[in-house]
Amino acid sequence: MNHFYHSERAGTIVFKYVVGLLTGLYSLTGCVSPKQLVYFQDINGRPDTSLPKPFVPTIQLGDLLSVQVSSLNPEASVFFNPYATQANSQANANVSSPTTPLPATPGYSVGSDSSISLPLIGRVVVAGQTNAVVAERIRVKLKPYLKEPTVSVRNLNFRVTVLGEVARPSLFNVANERITLPEAIGLAGDLTIYGRRENILVIREENGQRNYARLDLTSRDVFQSPYYYLHPNDVIYVEPGKSRVASADRFYQTVPVILSALSLVAIIFSNALFRR
Repeated sequence: MNHFYHSERAGTIVFKYVVGLLTGLYSLTGCVSPKQLVYFQDINGRPDTSLPKPFVPTIQLGDLLSVQVSSLNPEASVFFNPYATQANSQANANVSSPTTPLPATPGYSVGSDSSISLPLIGRVVVAGQTNAVVAERIRVKLKPYLKEPTVSVRNLNFRVTVLGEVARPSLFNVANERITLPEAIGLAGDLTIYGRRENILVIREENGQRNYARLDLTSRDVFQSPYYYLHPNDVIYVEPGKSRVASADRFYQTVPVILSALSLVAIIFSNALFRR
């Protein structure tokens, strides 16, 4: 009985030790200063007078374009919207020209000849042009066939990737072809408390060259950066801060100690129960 008492007491001491270790481990997650989490810390109320111009993307080889055509004659316009027709029921598929096969994907891919091919009007050069310029080119070509045609062109593969210390790292499609760095981070659910707000890496590939920029979201200077407006296929990487690395290191150092202590508790109580 006395032996069991001493064993139980020893087990209690070890248990308290384990609880102390767990408490210390938990406290490691609270090493981030609140000031480190604040964006745009140096804004003083004065307006910025020299902002970068919003990025206007141009169409590139391999881009996938949506082309929507409308006019005063909706029935005639359907012929120039094979992708919309494909999305409808099979009963409506015969509206498209029997000599123009429906594309396999909902968009026109820009070929190596810098063009797309549209029903009836044929080849239209688009690479290197803005969506507005291409829409006007198509509209002019449609005038012999439609009454007061209007054309909307949109890039379907304008995407940005957000990685690292954010809530939801992912690849995001940009519907309106205009997005800023803070907006992309917002789509990813904001930075975690461990993300380095003062050292955001943006990776951009243009004209066969890969460029890198590091932006500070704690400063208003980020609004002046040419990387504030994101380009298609930009990659944003948020590095972990020192507190995240230190916390991870201490965690892996502490886990073996905790497991050993728990094993010791189990052995003590097993022996006590066996000899009782």
